[in-house]
Amino acid sequence: MDITSLIAQLIGGVAGGNAVGKGVPNADLGPLGNSIAGAIGGAGGGQLLQMLIPALAGAGGGGMDIGALVGQLVGGGASGAILTVIVGLIKNMMSGQQKA
Repeated sequence: MDITSLIAQLIGGVAGGNAVGKGVPNADLGPLGNSIAGAIGGAGGGQLLQMLIPALAGAGGGGMDIGALVGQLVGGGASGAILTVIVGLIKNMMSGQQKA
């Protein structure tokens, strides 16, 4: 794992978390909550995807690989969005406040 991959996963996760928070009102945690859940999901899910799909790590060669960077952003965004939805739905279900 390098710092560039982690930063890309965090950025993708924050973007995915905030996008899904706006798109799924029942899962919205507010801007800060969406960003935090998205960043955690982006980093965790991105690392998992990187282990499962070594090409995302840029294993084919040295240096900066734009394809691997895009893969990290997309993987982080998707996993950040997924974690944000899960946390948002659980939070709203436990508080008993379903938004219309």
